[in-house]
Amino acid sequence: MSLNVSKFRRSPVFVVIAAGILCALGSISVHGQTVIANDAPKRGALRIYIPPQNGFESYLSAAIVKKHVPVIVTESKEDAQFVLTSAVLAKEENAGSKVARCLFMYCLGVEGSQTATVQLVNAKTQDVAWAYNVRKGSAQAYQSTAEAVAKHLKHFLEDHPQ
Repeated sequence: MSLNVSKFRRSPVFVVIAAGILCALGSISVHGQTVIANDAPKRGALRIYIPPQNGFESYLSAAIVKKHVPVIVTESKEDAQFVLTSAVLAKEENAGSKVARCLFMYCLGVEGSQTATVQLVNAKTQDVAWAYNVRKGSAQAYQSTAEAVAKHLKHFLEDHPQ
């Protein structure tokens, strides 16, 4: 008697069991990429709260873990030393603009664009400790935008220990 493994992998039971195992091991999945959370956050690491920002906070949290930024992301605003705020503007190109660009052989940028601005604000003093602005060439580049923010935040924290 043989077991057809390919059918088992597609079954909802397998998916639930696999998700449970990954959850228990401390990993999360973001758009097909698995990111493992920090095993043991360092004592004295900054605690950062990321307020809800139309879903972009999830991308930021995952990018911070993926890029090994030396902070602890917390869900408690009261426990946080800093707040990471952001504003994201995604601009889709309309159909007429896409056609006009491609007629003149300038199809670059027809996917639209996305601009994000973030600020790391001291929770007690409300002073802006760090700010960063990034522009990506696609209106759907949330993951790439968040990873750019995390990379630059990591560099800032390494160069300016709090």
